[in-house]
Amino acid sequence: MSDLIKEIQKRRTFAIISHPDAGKTTLTEKLLLFGGAIHVAGAVKSNKIKKTATSDWMEIEKQRGISVATSVMGFEYDGYKVNILDTPGHQDFAEDTYRTLTAVDSVIIAVDIAKGVEMQTRKLMEVCRMRKTPVIVFINKLDRDGKDPFDLLDELEEELKIKVRPLSWPIDMGHTFKGVYNLFQEKLDLYTPSKQTVTESVELRDINSPDLENHIGKHLANQLRSDIELIEGVYPKFDVDDYLRGELAPVFFGSALNNFGVRELLDCFVKIAPSPRPVLAQERMVEPEKDPFSGFIFKIHANMDPNHRSCIAFLKICSGTFERNVNYKHVRFNKMMRFSSPTAFMAQKKETVDEAFAGDIIGLPDTGNFKIGDTLTAGEMLHFKGLPSFSPEMFKYIENADPMKTKQLNKGIDQLMDEGVAQLFTNQFNGRKIIGTVGQLQFEVIQYRLLHEYGAQCRWEPINLHKACWIECDCNEDLENFKKRKYQYMAKDKEGRDVFLADSNYVLQMAQQDFKTISFHFNSEF
Repeated sequence: MSDLIKEIQKRRTFAIISHPDAGKTTLTEKLLLFGGAIHVAGAVKSNKIKKTATSDWMEIEKQRGISVATSVMGFEYDGYKVNILDTPGHQDFAEDTYRTLTAVDSVIIAVDIAKGVEMQTRKLMEVCRMRKTPVIVFINKLDRDGKDPFDLLDELEEELKIKVRPLSWPIDMGHTFKGVYNLFQEKLDLYTPSKQTVTESVELRDINSPDLENHIGKHLANQLRSDIELIEGVYPKFDVDDYLRGELAPVFFGSALNNFGVRELLDCFVKIAPSPRPVLAQERMVEPEKDPFSGFIFKIHANMDPNHRSCIAFLKICSGTFERNVNYKHVRFNKMMRFSSPTAFMAQKKETVDEAFAGDIIGLPDTGNFKIGDTLTAGEMLHFKGLPSFSPEMFKYIENADPMKTKQLNKGIDQLMDEGVAQLFTNQFNGRKIIGTVGQLQFEVIQYRLLHEYGAQCRWEPINLHKACWIECDCNEDLENFKKRKYQYMAKDKEGRDVFLADSNYVLQMAQQDFKTISFHFNSEF
């Protein structure tokens, strides 16, 4: 087996997704802790501990205790190279998360034992289903009281539309939580509240052995035996192939905050999760091990280092080996480029890499050469697809609050829009700039980052709009006619494409009725 194939098969690239507050960032921290990537896991909410979570390093994230941008982190564990993408759970940043899901091979969903499956999780699962991405569920916060585990499994099946199979099972919960029985490794993991790890693991191949009573007492031992009998009777045997096809989700129980059940999740994950899978480009299927280097940009982050005003483009490598200082083709520009300082990440800390393999995610310094969805190859003209930009739902005029800082404001808007967190439209009628987002929080983040990262002040002015639609038409005459009729509502997006800004659903429906030859698109990929 060649070295390249070995390297690629060691890769595990996955995203952690969940509803806000289900403990996603805490889970990421603990996985990094076991991977030896950090030595003290930061608490996301506590002010007593000055160390904040490694993956939440933007100022605004530390203040709010939420994640607003996807962080990328890599570590080695047990001979595997693990790449984690911690995504924002807050729905105002859903678009960042949707795009991240195009760059991973599998997903871990964190669910709060008390709240169960929430709306945001449901939406993200739809994207996984569409892409047939394998999913593992981690049910978190067992040190608190919550729903009955069997009820929760039913809820998972119903809400996420996927078969589930528990691979560990809780012994009680809340303040009487005793631990879990690990069905995957046939052992008993016992929990002690004050100690922040699994205090002891007992190998227990036979659940009926009297040894069980000595550890958890008679009442809980009987309860556990009947639960496991029920699990074996009701749920299908765990089949790795069903999991890899995205048809079956293994379920683990634990408490990320107390480090409990996380290592077991990680041990099982590295064994069963897929290594990088073939990716469909418009031209053909790209095989990770066989093909020369190719990859696509799925995210751009402005100002990772405020001292250097630099942007970083995140590249997901789909096939082959990427090498530093080698010329690669930028497909959209059809020109060759070389990169002298590609980086690998540990949240904000980054180091230069000489080579990276399919499945890895690296950062390329970007001076405005990239936009989301760009492809880099060893020379072939390839186009990877499936990086949508959705039609925004909220709109505001952005105005300069400090005329002395016009240059800074324009540069800031430019760079932040390249990240794809929001979209910029320029009204053709009065030349004013309109920002469109999927949630209210985006406006605050943009205003905050413009001020703190670019020294520019903006203010928002209300505008009443219902939808932005990209329009296209085969007949130029009809298109011109439409643009004349709707002159006040026409805008250009950042790429210079025509966008119709409808101020109500009624206006949009009338336009669709009156202009049959024009196609109205609600995402920018058409």
